[in-house]
Amino acid sequence: MKISEIQDLIKFVARAGVNEVEIEQKDFKILIKSDYLAKKKSNFKEEPQIIQQQVPMAMPQAVPQAPAPVQPAVTATVEVKETPVADKAEANYVTVKSQMIGTFYRSASPDKPAFVSVGDSIKEGDTICIIEAMKLFNEIESEISGKIVKVLVDDATPVEFDQPLFLVDPS
Repeated sequence: MKISEIQDLIKFVARAGVNEVEIEQKDFKILIKSDYLAKKKSNFKEEPQIIQQQVPMAMPQAVPQAPAPVQPAVTATVEVKETPVADKAEANYVTVKSQMIGTFYRSASPDKPAFVSVGDSIKEGDTICIIEAMKLFNEIESEISGKIVKVLVDDATPVEFDQPLFLVDPS
């Protein structure tokens, strides 16, 4: 590859806003990395970094290798089993689910008591936990009244949208 082609490639990478381009041919390999977008935002001007590496030509082998045996395709199957309800009373519990993706916290800070614990009675509108999402701490309020039967998530762990957080007995 000629120097002028490499320079054109660098200009293309800078204009396209691509962070990394790698080209590998028989006798050379070129890798262009650019922090152009990040530095453009900070008004820092610097040319993309070029890393060029020579790849040695493969030497012919004296002894031909036997082709690798073809493995049959393996398909994975996932069985979904519903866990049986432990008793009839548990079937009556209401599951409070996460309203967003984030980090689940049972209290406002590590030195404060948990908003709710097993056995606590809650009313509609009571704060039951906090979910941190993008450095914002969102108080999650109960949508039902009842008694906390089980806390399903450990403190300071990530939670997904619609993930069960608490079991509540509404009676």
